[in-house]
Amino acid sequence: MPSCSTTDSVRALVRRFGWNATAFQVLEPGYQYLFVGADACVAYVDTGTAWVAAGAPLADEGRFAEVTAAFVAAARQARRRACLFATEERFVSRVALRRLAIGEQPIWDPALWPETLKRNRRLREQLRRARAKEVQVRAIPAAELLAPSSATHAEIAALVSQWLRARELAPMGFLVQAEPLTFLPEQRVFVAAHQGTLVGLLAMSPIYARGGWLLQRLVRAEGAPNGTVEALIDQAMRAAASDGARLVTLGLAPLAGRVAAPLRFARRAGRALFDFEGLRSFKAKLRPTHWDRVYLSFPPGQSAARSVADVLTAFARGGLLRFGLRTLLRGPAILVYLLAVLLIPWTALLACADTEIWFPHPAVKWFWVAFDIGLAAALYVLQRRWYDRLALIVAIAIGADAVSTMVEAWVWNLPRAATLGARLVLIVATAAPAIAFGVLWRARLRRRE
Repeated sequence: MPSCSTTDSVRALVRRFGWNATAFQVLEPGYQYLFVGADACVAYVDTGTAWVAAGAPLADEGRFAEVTAAFVAAARQARRRACLFATEERFVSRVALRRLAIGEQPIWDPALWPETLKRNRRLREQLRRARAKEVQVRAIPAAELLAPSSATHAEIAALVSQWLRARELAPMGFLVQAEPLTFLPEQRVFVAAHQGTLVGLLAMSPIYARGGWLLQRLVRAEGAPNGTVEALIDQAMRAAASDGARLVTLGLAPLAGRVAAPLRFARRAGRALFDFEGLRSFKAKLRPTHWDRVYLSFPPGQSAARSVADVLTAFARGGLLRFGLRTLLRGPAILVYLLAVLLIPWTALLACADTEIWFPHPAVKWFWVAFDIGLAAALYVLQRRWYDRLALIVAIAIGADAVSTMVEAWVWNLPRAATLGARLVLIVATAAPAIAFGVLWRARLRRRE
């Protein structure tokens, strides 16, 4: 943990040089700092194999090249790779590093927010819905927010805990950490309440060198009235405008805009875990003034793929495999998606299987093929949008499949399974639906928490 003097020094540099949208976040727990003289530092996390910096160095832009070179050299001396995540054009145009576009961030001029509302009927309708449901948005005084014993602090903790439990992804670190939820005095926090219960949260962090604010930690309770998020953003925009702020951003929309082909593929393939396009669409519907490109910067000679892996490891709190397992166990979307994907090759193998060896009658074989096709379609629907009644029907169907497969295997297949390979196939055939039933039932229970 950094000493008080270190934290004070970093805070002073953030106030003086904090230009990136991520600048204020480096004051949160979990960062290490490399100082280059008394008036420059790089905030980073050590993954064990790499130092991943949070944005550009906190330094005068004329020293970017010098400070970055010192950071890369120090990382190499520590036998670590180095990269800088979420850098912007101001940095990449001055430093001789490789760069990879990783997304875009929307920028608003808060003074123009009333005009944005006039031109955006859908946004006005969402705000009208929130007002009709009597959603109340208010700013939380710092003293009330930071007092661990206050009722507001406890309500916020409960809201965030509920929100984290409902997420498909396991809790992350680095620039998106929300657990434990920490606030600093310089931040401004707004909460939305409905019928006396907190249903939304938004924090604003200052971007000192640009006279702006980053809107982050946007949390919405499940079942919150329509328009809750928009009401929080509207209040934050108005507060920023009244303070004379020059810009507001909602931060990075990852993989948005013109990115490399492998990242476009990741955007599509990762939809079951994170709706990249949905996040970009949500930010776009708020009609930003413009979009800024955001980059991953890394030294020449270091591969882009390795640098991306280092960043993912930083977000995963040090272990991609462990993070993947935690996410897999959280479900339900990723679990349902995997079940649907695995059914495709299994159904193909079933259709190609020798009827005389594996089934008592051809009709039995084609019944199971049709059953699995229907099951895959139902699982695909659940992955796209969860319906508890459909999940119950599918779980019961898989349970019946597991029982009937065991009976068929015991009565018909086992006496005819003369080889070790045939017996292994029977083990897979009987175990798979039983495991799938357990997975889906657990996913359904978790979804209902």
